[in-house]
Amino acid sequence: MLKTASRPLTVHDYRELPEGPPYSQLIEGDLIMSPSPDLFHQDILLNLARIIGNYLEKNPVGKVAIAPSDVHLTDLNVYQPDLYFVSNSRKSILSAQGAEGAPDLVVEILSPKTARFDKGVKREVYARTGVKELCIIDPTLREIQLYHLTESADVPAATLGEEKEIESALLPGLRISLKEIFRQ
Repeated sequence: MLKTASRPLTVHDYRELPEGPPYSQLIEGDLIMSPSPDLFHQDILLNLARIIGNYLEKNPVGKVAIAPSDVHLTDLNVYQPDLYFVSNSRKSILSAQGAEGAPDLVVEILSPKTARFDKGVKREVYARTGVKELCIIDPTLREIQLYHLTESADVPAATLGEEKEIESALLPGLRISLKEIFRQ
């Protein structure tokens, strides 16, 4: 993982970068680049995107996007979460460049090189900027931590193992088996 060492970069600096790959994120003013995720990470992402995409075709309550898609949270923080959802009532934050503000729901799938950011500073910034729910998926443990960030950024509302189902008030009526998420 490569990190810049000079002055803090801003959204303006970030937008001047050439389109990836390599893909990067702006985290507290540092440009962070990381290698491509492994195949299991991508399986999880595709499974989740397919399930939520199919749900949204029948229940058009918002828009889902997957990485690489920028989420501009502050002048020093532009992230590329693995998946995010924006409800219809907040679709005005969407632009051709991604989301210009906090999505309603963010999903981060842990990778060895980025886990410390996902579980640390990014979780804190998501909470501070108005993300309502954050799912942190751990492929190694095959579990999901669900945070209701409006209540607590420090303690997950639930930690679910592979035998459980997950649901979100943001996607009414959708219950997803973790076995389906972790299917390879």
